[in-house]
Amino acid sequence: MKTQGYELDSRVLKTTEDVTLLKNDKGIVEVGKGALAIQINLEGRPRGYVFRGKGKLIVDSIVETKQGAVGKPVEKEVNESFLMLGEWTEAERSLEEADEEDYVEAGFKGKQEFESDALNLLDRFFKGGSCESRRFDRNRGFVFAFPNEKSRFDILVAKGSKLVYKAKDTVFVSKGNKVVLKSAGDVFVSRPGKSVIVTKDGCETVHIRANDCMDYY
Repeated sequence: MKTQGYELDSRVLKTTEDVTLLKNDKGIVEVGKGALAIQINLEGRPRGYVFRGKGKLIVDSIVETKQGAVGKPVEKEVNESFLMLGEWTEAERSLEEADEEDYVEAGFKGKQEFESDALNLLDRFFKGGSCESRRFDRNRGFVFAFPNEKSRFDILVAKGSKLVYKAKDTVFVSKGNKVVLKSAGDVFVSRPGKSVIVTKDGCETVHIRANDCMDYY
């Protein structure tokens, strides 16, 4: 089963324990014991998984400014299928073959229905892009895609201490002790000794130079 050059593995697995897929200073992604998992391959090499089971997403999307803290943390329970791209080193230790009871527990009639659901998730994620432009290797950290109520995705990208979270009306970027938050049309930027706020009507509390913002990316 292929889409955009990516292929689902023939085996469907399940988690044998609660697993932390990502953890850094600003974000955590977890999936519970018994969640279904199917490996995503590209040119015969593993590139990630589609999971279905109880999970959790946490992002510490708070920005400290001279006017006080802005934003609020993201804490979401995940019950739908979601995508992870990246090299998961704990896979072999944390996964085993799924059986028919596991499919029913996850809300599917059987293996084929889960595979179709996983392939549909991949199709939606890669829609409008090319395989070449979306190749993913171990040097790019992790990408998570969580379906939202708008039939789109909330996206989390992380590598080391760097994190980017994009959801409806919200973009949060963290790189070490520098953070940027865009919410409800306002932009909040903070780094040691300096904070910048740009309101949606275009008024600035601090003059912004192009180089100030480029330091974050």
